[in-house]
Amino acid sequence: MYLPHHTWEELEAYISSESLAVVPVGSTEQHGPHLPEGTDYLIAEALAREATDRTGYLCTSPVRIGVSPHHRQFPGTMWVDAPVFRDYVENFSRNLTDHGIDRIVYVNAHGGNVDHLREVGRRLHEDGTAFAIEWMWDESIPQLIEEVFETPGPHGGPKETAMIMHIASELVREDRLEDARDGGTVFDYEAELVHGARTYYDAIENSPNGVFGDQTDATPEIGERLFEAATDQLVSLLEWLDARSVETLRPRPHVDS
Repeated sequence: MYLPHHTWEELEAYISSESLAVVPVGSTEQHGPHLPEGTDYLIAEALAREATDRTGYLCTSPVRIGVSPHHRQFPGTMWVDAPVFRDYVENFSRNLTDHGIDRIVYVNAHGGNVDHLREVGRRLHEDGTAFAIEWMWDESIPQLIEEVFETPGPHGGPKETAMIMHIASELVREDRLEDARDGGTVFDYEAELVHGARTYYDAIENSPNGVFGDQTDATPEIGERLFEAATDQLVSLLEWLDARSVETLRPRPHVDS
């Protein structure tokens, strides 16, 4: 059930019997010479829409701009500062609770958002407003990713390339896959690790074109496998969360009242 496509009366009917919402969260940032800057939010929205279509749960509008200052040297990258992002997500999440939502899943496809979404979830849980959790698609299927790719890469690699090949193939510059691999970093993602300290802050410092892994390993067929497997995981998570009682989701008291 995609919130922007429904009337308030239809949404009133939903919240009269359901209390779970799914929020797609991504970014608008460089993904090398072969993928669009909307890669992350496109993946997040596609997974969230598919999982909620299968289950009937509510899917909100996507958050398309996230915490991406580490990609700022590449033209077109957009970002908001971390405190602004956290406050924004917290505010609209509290808005959802005004309508009767008490459990939220942030379907996330951008690593830079992870810590901040978890912090928002902690805030909402701490004061008993809602139970909100962050879900990262590739972290839900690590064994499959390891099986199909030798060098998946943490950003702009074959796993994201394959996913976009599956959900929006017209946006992949397939004639640039070798350029992406040869102009980026295939293996040594921690090139600037010195005596155990990470000495880089920006993507461009350890990848000239901003991406990692071997993009030529990606295919639409692999993308479909990843998409279906991740969707299955998300559906199971939503059903698990919906089945939990409110009491089990509330923070445990430190002392008896």
